Amino acid sequence: MSYKTVALFWVALAFLGLIDAGYITVKYYSGGEVSCPITGGCSDVLTSAYSQIMGFPVSAYGFIFYLAVLLLAFLYLDSRKRWIEAAMLLLGLAGFLFTLWFVYLQIFVIEAICFYCMVSAILSTTIFALALMAFLKTRSVGNRLST
Repeated sequence: MSYKTVALFWVALAFLGLIDAGYITVKYYSGGEVSCPITGGCSDVLTSAYSQIMGFPVSAYGFIFYLAVLLLAFLYLDSRKRWIEAAMLLLGLAGFLFTLWFVYLQIFVIEAICFYCMVSAILSTTIFALALMAFLKTRSVGNRLST
């Protein structure tokens, strides 16, 4: 997979994540009800004790995460700098680790599943997987060239 393809996937995934996290964040601040297709547990998850960190909804942090991914993806498309791959890997890893924690909380603690949270989990896991793939691919090519 070419670096442009990976970057375009990051752009698409980040855009979807912005929509997902943005919807929940807007509903939080407007006091509106989040309609929850399929799983029906959104209200339980989004009003739980775990739905905020330092007074801000988790979805707001998700929005910032996806915005950072989008900006890095555009930078990568423009310059293909190796530091961007490393930054995306670290950002993706952070997103993935938070995803594991929040999925654990939904399943085992809150005992309810939020559809939008699971969409975000899939998006952030895919972002991490692509970042890991891009990072390892360029490192293996660089190692072959230097030997």
